[in-house]
Amino acid sequence: MTPFSGHPFVVAIVPHQPELVVLTAASWSQAAGGVPLYFAYVDPSRFVVEEFPDGSVHHAEVDPDSVDDTWLARQKQIEQSLTDVLDPSGVPWHFRYLAGRADRALTHLARAVDAAAIVVGTRAPGPGARLREVVEGSVAVQLSHHQHRPVLVVPLSVVDWKTPLWR
Repeated sequence: MTPFSGHPFVVAIVPHQPELVVLTAASWSQAAGGVPLYFAYVDPSRFVVEEFPDGSVHHAEVDPDSVDDTWLARQKQIEQSLTDVLDPSGVPWHFRYLAGRADRALTHLARAVDAAAIVVGTRAPGPGARLREVVEGSVAVQLSHHQHRPVLVVPLSVVDWKTPLWR
């Protein structure tokens, strides 16, 4: 077990995700004494060429005949979004653009930075979300079953238990 005090958290994020995941991680960071946060987006359309000791990776397009550098714009957008949300908090943070399977990439990053925990959001509600979870599986479940760090799951859809599910 890695102690919470003095050790960073790894935070899985996706573009256009509600700010709640970032804000929750920032709150945990402050509660743990201002530990750094390592935000990570895992691009499933790319694969890892080389992993580095700081948790970053050199990655490439899965299709070798494709020249797709849209990932650079995605990286810039995510970093700007994080800056907008986190700068007022003063919480130290880093961003890693990872590739491949989310559970493996996040585990690698957590091991590399000696993270105390991994923070993930639930799948955002919407058309196809349930099907994607059945096909791809839940990253939170995969992480909690295959590595030893605690996984904090931030709910992105509120369930009102007073409202009946059927009418």
